[in-house]
Amino acid sequence: MRSEKRDMLYFIGAGGIGMSALARYFRQQGKLVAGYDLTPTKLTESLIGEGIEISFADDVSTIPRVFLEENSRKLALVVYTPAVPASNRIFQFFTSNGYNVVKRSRVLGDIFNDATGIAVAGTHGKTSVSTLTAHLLRQSSAGCNAFLGGISKNYNTNLLLSGSSGLMVVEADEFDRSFLQLLPDIAVITSMDPDHLDVYGNFSEMKKAFSSFAGQVKQGGTIFIKRGLDLGDGMNDNVALFTYGLDSRADYHAVNISLVDPGLPVFDLVTPENVYRGLRLGVPGRFNVENAVAAAAVSVMCGLNEQELRSGLESFMGISRRFEVLINSPRAVLIDDYAHHPEEIRASVSSVREIFPGRHLTGIFQPHLYSRTYDLAAEFAESLEALDQLILLDIYPAREEPIPGVSSEMILNKVRMENKLLCRREEVPAIITGMPTDVVIAMGAGNIDAMAGPLKKILSDKIKDRQ
Repeated sequence: MRSEKRDMLYFIGAGGIGMSALARYFRQQGKLVAGYDLTPTKLTESLIGEGIEISFADDVSTIPRVFLEENSRKLALVVYTPAVPASNRIFQFFTSNGYNVVKRSRVLGDIFNDATGIAVAGTHGKTSVSTLTAHLLRQSSAGCNAFLGGISKNYNTNLLLSGSSGLMVVEADEFDRSFLQLLPDIAVITSMDPDHLDVYGNFSEMKKAFSSFAGQVKQGGTIFIKRGLDLGDGMNDNVALFTYGLDSRADYHAVNISLVDPGLPVFDLVTPENVYRGLRLGVPGRFNVENAVAAAAVSVMCGLNEQELRSGLESFMGISRRFEVLINSPRAVLIDDYAHHPEEIRASVSSVREIFPGRHLTGIFQPHLYSRTYDLAAEFAESLEALDQLILLDIYPAREEPIPGVSSEMILNKVRMENKLLCRREEVPAIITGMPTDVVIAMGAGNIDAMAGPLKKILSDKIKDRQ
C-alpha cells in the first residue's frame, strides 16, 4: 500500500528537516501523525503546534495508544530516518511487531515520482538552490509544491503546498543514497566533494551514486550540472544537458557581478537565449550568485518571464542558518551558518572577507560527525586557517558512536595559526564575552544553532557598551 493511502503515520526522528516536512505534508492531508525525536527543538515545537504529537523519550509507552491497537499494524505506516540507530527501542518495537516500517527516502519518492519533479542534489548548495527555485516558482504563475532541506525565511517552513501546481521541488539527499529513490523530470547537481565516506567507502563510489542519480532523470527530461563536474556515462541519451556556474563557458552563467551594501549581489545572467541585465539577489555573498544561476536556469526552463525572475530573486529572503546575518553594525557582526564541510567553510569565510573587508574575523566551528572529522581533518584545518581567530568545539556525534582516537584535536593540531582554542559549547558565551570581537561567524550542523540567541545578546551588549 502506497504511503499516501495511509491514515496513520508515525515518524521516528520526526524533528529532522526532511522528516518534519513529510510529517507536515501528511498532517495537512488530515492524517493522524505522531512521532519521536531525541531532543526538543524549535522545529519540534512547531510540529506540536500544528497538531503532531511528539515524544522525546525512547520508550514504547510514549507511543500514542491508537498506534498500539491490533488493527493499527496494518493501517499505520512507520517512517524512519537512517540517522536513528538500530538500537532505538521504538524502532525495535515497530520492526519486531509486524508494522510496515519504511525509510523516509522511499516515502518522499512515492510522492515526488507522481509529480513533475525538480530534484536538486549536491554535497553543498542543494538547500539554497532548491529553496530559491521553489521561491521563484511559488511567486510566479507556475507555482510549485516543495520539500525543502531548510526553513525558508520567506515562508517560515520547509514545506510548500499548492493545489493548483503539478511542479514539485525537492532537495535530493545523497546520504544513505536516498536520492536514488527519485525519478526527476529536471535535476540539478551543484557539487560533488568527498563526504559521507562512512556510507560510500571512498570518493569514487560516491561519484558513482551521483552518476546513477543523473541516470534516473526521465526520458525527455533536463539536467543542469555545475560546469566542471564529471558524471561519467550515467545519463540517459534522451536527456538535455546544460551547464551552469560563474564560468563564462557555462550554458547559463553570471557576469558583471558586484556587491552592494550590505553585500547583496547584482549581476547579469547569460542564458542560451537571453541576457538578463542588472538582476538583484536578496541574500548576501558572491557564492549565492552561483546558486541563483542554477535556480534561475531551472525557473526559466519552467516558463518564468523576466519580470517574475527579477522580482523573485530580489524578494528572496534566504534560509535560516544559511549565512544568516543576525547583527550587522560597524561595531559588531554576527553570522549564523550551517557550514559543516570544508568547501562550505571556505565559501562562507571568503564571503565574509569580501563583504566586511579588513575586519577581524572570529570563527566558532562545531565539527559534525566523527567519520567526517576523520576523513577530512586536514581539509577542515586548511579552510579554518582563513580566520583570524578560531574557537573549536567538540564533535557533535549526531547518529554516530565515537571512533577511538578521533576528536576535534585532530583538526586543532593541523590548524597553522596562533589564535586558536578548543572548548565545550557551554563555555563559548563566557569566552566571547571576555575577548575582543568584531565579526563573529558560528558554523556547524549540530546543536551550535542554540548559540545564536546567547551570542546575539552578548554582541548586542558590546555594541551598547561601545556607544
